[in-house]
Amino acid sequence: MTQPEALQSLLAAVAAGEVSPEVALDDLKHLTFEPVQDFAKIDHHRTLRTGFPEVIWGQGKTPEQIAQIMEAMRRHNRMVMATRIEPEVFAKLQTKVPGIHYYSTARICAIARETLTTKYSGTISLISAGTSDLPVAEEAAVTAQLCGFKVQRLWDVGVAGIHRLLSNRKIIGEADVLIVIAGMEGALPSVVAGLADCPVIGVPTSVGYGASFGGVAPLLTMLNSCAAGVAVVNIDNGFGAAILAGQILRTAHKLKSKD
Repeated sequence: MTQPEALQSLLAAVAAGEVSPEVALDDLKHLTFEPVQDFAKIDHHRTLRTGFPEVIWGQGKTPEQIAQIMEAMRRHNRMVMATRIEPEVFAKLQTKVPGIHYYSTARICAIARETLTTKYSGTISLISAGTSDLPVAEEAAVTAQLCGFKVQRLWDVGVAGIHRLLSNRKIIGEADVLIVIAGMEGALPSVVAGLADCPVIGVPTSVGYGASFGGVAPLLTMLNSCAAGVAVVNIDNGFGAAILAGQILRTAHKLKSKD
């Protein structure tokens, strides 16, 4: 099982006679990982180790493989998520996986057993430079929401029209962690970090003309930020930025509970 409460629930069901020892044993066999035919091994233990469940990387997998992995994961997880799912792949998944939901801009498929609720304190605010950065920005936003975090969005406020950003100083001030997404020259995270009193996570995107080198130029700009407190994830990695932001808030919560 992936979560302590799920394991406790299983043991309670056995004690109450609602689940046979044989069925419980079958579930416990996959406590650490579960093979799905010969193409996948699901890491059910990841939530216990890291606080977040395993997420399916959809790109490069067939709809049949994704469907089988999602069905295996849903038996042990309240939330099952797959990233980089194109519309044509979702159309096939929709016929194979009951209860699946598609976030089209983010290219994320998810199964959630309950309405999305905020489980953790703190706000993750996301700022994107341009509309073309939205697929990556929404990947970060939806990931954070599915993982139980409060999210605030601010789109299309790049440095070419800096007044758009400065007129939204309140959003920057209210954030506990900021994720800033930008392509082209990638200057926006540095500007935001000079205004913010919280961690800033820069996400370079592959948006831009030839000399942006598919996101390498904004990546280098962010890595060379003159503003302190900027961390940088890989090009187009909205998912990774959301998980990093979540870990920052979860760590802050743990530290506060020790006081």
